[in-house]
Amino acid sequence: MIEQFIPFASKMEKEGLPEIVIKNFEYYYKLLLEGQGGFISEEQIMPVESLPDMESFPERFEKTGQKALNKCILLKLNGGLGTSMGLEKAKSLLAVKNGLSFLDIIARQAIACHIPLVLMNSFATQEDSLDTLKQYKELRRDIPSDFLQHKVPKIRKSDLSPATYPEKPDLEWCPPGHGDIYTSLITSGMLHILLEEGYLYAFVSNADNLGAVMNKSILGYFSEHNIPFMMEVSDRTEADKKGGHLAKLPEGQLILRESAQCLPEEMNLFQDIKRYKYFNTNNLWINLLALKDLMEKGNNILGLPMIRNEKTLNPRDGKSTPVYQLETAMGSAIAVFKGARAIRVPRTRFAPVKTSSDLLAVRSDAYILTEDFRIIQDPSRKIGQIVIDLDAKYYKLIQDMERRFPYGIPSLIDCEKLSIKGDIKFGQNVILKGNVRLVNEDREQVCIEDGSVIEG
Repeated sequence: MIEQFIPFASKMEKEGLPEIVIKNFEYYYKLLLEGQGGFISEEQIMPVESLPDMESFPERFEKTGQKALNKCILLKLNGGLGTSMGLEKAKSLLAVKNGLSFLDIIARQAIACHIPLVLMNSFATQEDSLDTLKQYKELRRDIPSDFLQHKVPKIRKSDLSPATYPEKPDLEWCPPGHGDIYTSLITSGMLHILLEEGYLYAFVSNADNLGAVMNKSILGYFSEHNIPFMMEVSDRTEADKKGGHLAKLPEGQLILRESAQCLPEEMNLFQDIKRYKYFNTNNLWINLLALKDLMEKGNNILGLPMIRNEKTLNPRDGKSTPVYQLETAMGSAIAVFKGARAIRVPRTRFAPVKTSSDLLAVRSDAYILTEDFRIIQDPSRKIGQIVIDLDAKYYKLIQDMERRFPYGIPSLIDCEKLSIKGDIKFGQNVILKGNVRLVNEDREQVCIEDGSVIEG
């Protein structure tokens, strides 16, 4: 162990973190000491021109997937608190449609498919989330319902020492990114349990993406071709240009590049959606036996590409100590599995709720909850996906947004675009149609009357 890392190792040992986690963090800390910023330059990668398309898979994959279903689990990343939306509990417990939370809908999806549901929780989300799942007696429970992700120290930017914050010690730690899933599967014993119980495949996705439902055709393609790791990607649009995109190395190995891994002077190429056509939905398929073999060969270090995030020690105080947070992305494992693949999927499999604008859309009548518990755009809509832009000052936090829609969301079934600037409160039975832009430049709140119909 190098001398500079000893204080980190000591701190992590006192916190009770497993040795595997400490060794993984040391691996990335050494990269940081070597001056690596985790950048992936244009010289290192090439665009991906075409991919197998889920929408053109033959029918046989559906039958193959049905046969493989009893070897598959549904694994959801559930560590987020939704603090950016003003929440202090698991984001997945937020009511999203018809009075049901994300977790309610996910549990019902798992029950409908007769497959086990497993959560990767954080300490902050575990208790409430497991309490919610207790009410679903039909869930298969032959394996544990969850395992915990880890935490790692923040690093002082000035001298690369452990960051300290005596008044709020919790702020000295950060999540290591969702790439920690692979380490957590090992340290929790979950990977061993799954293999012992005969499970071979895991379909992994974010808890806030209700488009990520089990698909037997994709499972069939994955199992029939004996693929070790597979990523679902979708066509990149202007709305996705800041997110991670798929690329490949000269020898053909697929790779994921996140914005934090792009050199500043190459950001225009990173955001070129014609050059890099596919974005990562973070819907992943993992062969658990292949993961076990790869982890064993690497002494439980996958060596995922590092993401060096520059933050402040107290995220709410921009003047607090500058720090580095070393993270990895779950999807970046596509670069370390030989034979890893990607497939193109329709946009319907990527429907995350990241902001109050996203939530407003999903809660509205522009979206419906299907009998098999998928949230999809109402088929009667003829004008494409709705675009919503809410004034962050008044609508960013959930409680602020809900106060301005006390009678529920206006009808948006015939609304193409909604933009709200300023403080506006909505009465009941309001209908919005077409391209609607509402502006209130006064300090006093404006109220839209009951029964109003606003068009254009």
